[in-house]
Amino acid sequence: MALRDQLKVMVVDDMSTSRGLILQALDAMGIRQVGYATDGAGALAILEKTPVHLVISDYNMPGMDGLQLLQALRKNPKTARSGFILITGRADKTIIETGKKLGMNNFIKKPFTPPDLRSCIEAVVGRL
Repeated sequence: MALRDQLKVMVVDDMSTSRGLILQALDAMGIRQVGYATDGAGALAILEKTPVHLVISDYNMPGMDGLQLLQALRKNPKTARSGFILITGRADKTIIETGKKLGMNNFIKKPFTPPDLRSCIEAVVGRL
């Protein structure tokens, strides 16, 4: 069984257009076990009950940003080992350095192409 058939992914993005593009790209890669949340708090509630292998989260969200979500995931034994990719429109040095300190596995800058996203994911989980 291929990795893409086993991989469980959670997409967290408050913007329906961005979320849709990510979900579409994952589907095109053959990744079918995908859930989504529209904010960090909602994602935490879902992930507490159903952990995943990989979380792909937007940085800029209301209430809880992507780095706050990452920090909360790393503190919880159930979700601490999930891979984490941050998506950001402004990949400034402070955001990236903070993400790395918190345990971010990779990041991708908006706008991105599906091949860029695939490379970013494969750098975290291995070849799809």
